Amino acid sequence: MAHLLVPGWFSDPICARAPSAPDKRMGNVDMLPVPASLRTFNTYDMAALWVGLVISVPSYQLAGMMVQIGMGWAQALGTVFLGNAIVLVPMVLMGSAGTKWGVPFPVLARASFGVRGTHVPSAIRGLVACGWFGINTWIGGKAIATLLRPSQLLTSLTMPSALAAIVGPGVSADQLAGFSIFWAVQAAILVNGIESIKRFEELSAPVLVLMTLALVAWALSQTGGQVALPVGSAPPSMPHFLQALTANVAYWATLAINIPDFTRYAVSQKSQAVGQAVGLPLVQAAFSFAGLVVTSATVVLYGGSGIADPVALLSTLDSSAFGVTLALAAVVLTGISTNVAANVVAPANALVNVDPENFRFRESALLCCSLGLLMQPWRLMADSSTFMDWLVGYSVFLGPIGAIMLVDYFGLQGRHLDVDALYSLEQGGAYYYAGGYNPSAMLALVIGCVPSLPGFLHSVGLLSALHPIFHALYSVSWFVGFVLGGAAYCVATRMTLLDHPHLD
Repeated sequence: MAHLLVPGWFSDPICARAPSAPDKRMGNVDMLPVPASLRTFNTYDMAALWVGLVISVPSYQLAGMMVQIGMGWAQALGTVFLGNAIVLVPMVLMGSAGTKWGVPFPVLARASFGVRGTHVPSAIRGLVACGWFGINTWIGGKAIATLLRPSQLLTSLTMPSALAAIVGPGVSADQLAGFSIFWAVQAAILVNGIESIKRFEELSAPVLVLMTLALVAWALSQTGGQVALPVGSAPPSMPHFLQALTANVAYWATLAINIPDFTRYAVSQKSQAVGQAVGLPLVQAAFSFAGLVVTSATVVLYGGSGIADPVALLSTLDSSAFGVTLALAAVVLTGISTNVAANVVAPANALVNVDPENFRFRESALLCCSLGLLMQPWRLMADSSTFMDWLVGYSVFLGPIGAIMLVDYFGLQGRHLDVDALYSLEQGGAYYYAGGYNPSAMLALVIGCVPSLPGFLHSVGLLSALHPIFHALYSVSWFVGFVLGGAAYCVATRMTLLDHPHLD
């Protein structure tokens, strides 16, 4: 009876093999399937990867942002957990394809979007990742600037007027210097490839958990346990709740589409599925709760609305003290552990996918790090509303992409891939479609985005007036895009004159 509860994909064997005659324009060694003999990610490694991803400053502040829109602490944590439980489903399903076939996200996307059309979802995912890389590098840079403040190594720096005009007000020379130092540290890790990322996550995961517990213990000891968690002035309105839920889903909707970049190294389906289930929803909710406890403690200690930014909190303390130094070092560690895995692998693989002959993972990773500088992350982190708009905004595009790929792999492809066709540009190939693009996928992507697009344009200031219905659709953009994109792809594929490889 128990076997009836186990989905078919959970027992899928590893089918990864080298393509028989790959076109050199379609992949180098970084893009080829990873065979079972080279797999190194077990259940602990997958869980450790997620612990390293989750424990970060933006995650720490996530529940606090829910509180700022009127939620109580229990409502905020419930929203965080529910959003992560929802996104875990496509995460594990998409991950199963990576484990079975050993291919990265851009190669898997060739099956649904076409061997050339894959550049569209890869570019969208890559740009979002570059933005996140910039955000986490900015946070880590502030921690480094605070960490070095007692030595006065950075405080004497002045920013050239031309550079000050570019970065805008509110950014000091020492913060920009810390940002540059943090960027260089991450680059040094990335040049050693995916295996160095795995080792870093393995070592950092237990350290990050211990530092989180230490931070909560500090908050409780300083207040004598008198921490009053926010109960909320009133239940949040349905639009506010849905926007908050969408933001929490969108927070990891990025990884939900490019998780094959990591699960291609998993030793089994059980390892990737169980590891992700252990490492995501509960850890995310627990860490957000830790953030709420510490922020609530700062209300008691300092008054006002508290200090939600842990770097700002630590900067108010004696930065020469050993405990504060250790805490700031932990903030730096969280930024690195999140960035090197979540925000560089996807855009780096996207670049390799564009031109495998001239791009390798290491060089592509460094280029993506540079793009993160151009996203001006200090503007994205200016306030909670701007950050919330960032989360909801990119989910307009990620929802349809995820749905299209899942409908294609589980519904139309039947969990089967033609490995040779994935690495071929021959006309008539299974994934060549029309000139290398799948019209059905492109149409479905547009249909999935259109309802939320007016709200997106309004949020970035390109549209002034907006009907309330578009505000409502935008607040749930990931859900709207996921449902419409998946449905449109299924219908369009069955109606198109182009034969789908598995719809004879």
